[in-house]
Amino acid sequence: MSSNIRYLKMNGLGNDFVILDSREHNIDLNGDQVRLIADREQGIGCDQLIILNDAKTPRSDVFVRIFNHDGGEVAACGNAMRCVGAILSKESGREKIIIETRAGILSAVVRGEIVTVDMGRPRFDWQDIPLSEEFDDTTGIELQIGPIDDPVLHTPSVVNVGNPHAIFWVDRDPDQYDLARFGPLLENHPLFPERANISLARIVSDEEAKILVWERGAGLTRACGTAACAVAVAGARKGLLKRKARINLPGGDLCIEWQKENDHILMSGPWELDGEGEISLADPGQQTTDAGR
Repeated sequence: MSSNIRYLKMNGLGNDFVILDSREHNIDLNGDQVRLIADREQGIGCDQLIILNDAKTPRSDVFVRIFNHDGGEVAACGNAMRCVGAILSKESGREKIIIETRAGILSAVVRGEIVTVDMGRPRFDWQDIPLSEEFDDTTGIELQIGPIDDPVLHTPSVVNVGNPHAIFWVDRDPDQYDLARFGPLLENHPLFPERANISLARIVSDEEAKILVWERGAGLTRACGTAACAVAVAGARKGLLKRKARINLPGGDLCIEWQKENDHILMSGPWELDGEGEISLADPGQQTTDAGR
């Protein structure tokens, strides 16, 4: 088998991915290879590396593995699922695609440039997030950054939407906070044994919020689909947002609906194909087509 394989470079609101297809040629990358491919100077460059695998159950179209920029594997990535849905819809000619992930089985409905992904049910129990300490009320836990009598950030809501999220509610524009400095500290706080995605959220109205996200293993990102879902459901729990809200991210907007009838979260947003090329698994820093953004 040749060590050269095709890749696609795609993005969802600027959150970008290198997508490899392991359904015909087995692809098993180590952390060093993932980091090299994701490196924006030496490799193709991306926030996450996505590998498509044969479905593990008859009801699914594909099983997806997701690796962050730092080489670590994660269970969920909402923006990537829109891109995967678009790929499989084009292959099959069907609007609805069933995707398996480590976080569970998701469905994606593709209508042109907009894809709606059923992200499943959020989890709020402290053990499911998970947290290292017990909290009865996860709409606001005891955690802060800054002086005890005048914290910069405090009392985040926490929720698991396929991965752990902590949302700090702020009164100013999230861009006015130094999340690049606070993000690593909060991501790796002892309260989060599996680390956490950190969001700053400002309520614009009961139907809109603006957020900035530090994504575990990836850093500051232009968009994070699971973070948008986490903000929407956490805001609804606190009475700050309606069950259907628009979440503004640096890369654009996502529409999130937390369905009352079944507790599932629907995430709708665009996808884009940036380019494609060929990459050598023997030397992931080499590719025949530069599809970097």
